[in-house]
Amino acid sequence: MPGFRPFEAAELRFVSTFKTGELVAKPGATIVHEGAHSSHLYTLLSGWAFRYKLLADGRRQILNYILPGDLVGLQGSIMDVMEHSVEALSTLVLCVFQRDRLPELFRNHAGLAFDITWLASREELMLDDHLLSLGRRTAMERAAYLLAFLHQRATSVGLVSERSLLIPITQQHVADTLGLSVVHTNKTLRKLADCGLIRWLDRACEVIDVDGLMKLAAWEGLPAGRRPLI
Repeated sequence: MPGFRPFEAAELRFVSTFKTGELVAKPGATIVHEGAHSSHLYTLLSGWAFRYKLLADGRRQILNYILPGDLVGLQGSIMDVMEHSVEALSTLVLCVFQRDRLPELFRNHAGLAFDITWLASREELMLDDHLLSLGRRTAMERAAYLLAFLHQRATSVGLVSERSLLIPITQQHVADTLGLSVVHTNKTLRKLADCGLIRWLDRACEVIDVDGLMKLAAWEGLPAGRRPLI
């Protein structure tokens, strides 16, 4: 895909041996658990997932969404245990890597090492935008930002057809991302639908006017350019 950077032959040879297989997960499956040790890293090849943390009483905060090309589980390689969980929103196919070979990647393949640093930096950039939205945007602006953000990310990996997008999330997912009650979330999404920006379906949201969502949220979008794929 044109959105991903080209790779050198030596990098591809290493990745082909770094990869140990593929994993298929059903919607609702937990890929990594907060507090658990994992011997694997993953790259999402297809499907949608999300990262989240739980409070002791079960309240959930969704931190970010995972789309094809995203690396999963890097935190466990640095911190030894995972500090968040990852759950499948749709059927997933993941590329599986052996975590204990990560030092070999950093030692022998500077380009791939930079790619992993780039992916971690981009995650920080996205979380900065999320925190700004939670702290300063109104409920309607928050929802518009979230749906525009997901639309732009999906567009970059070829998931959008003719400017429309079906996002496989429920209103509970939106509420847990935006820090709102389900009742408040329902009212907010109805306002966006009344403005002709989205159409809410059963367990999914169709984005109709992404430009309108971006304008409402006063969000300019993610930086353009090619990205790596491990």
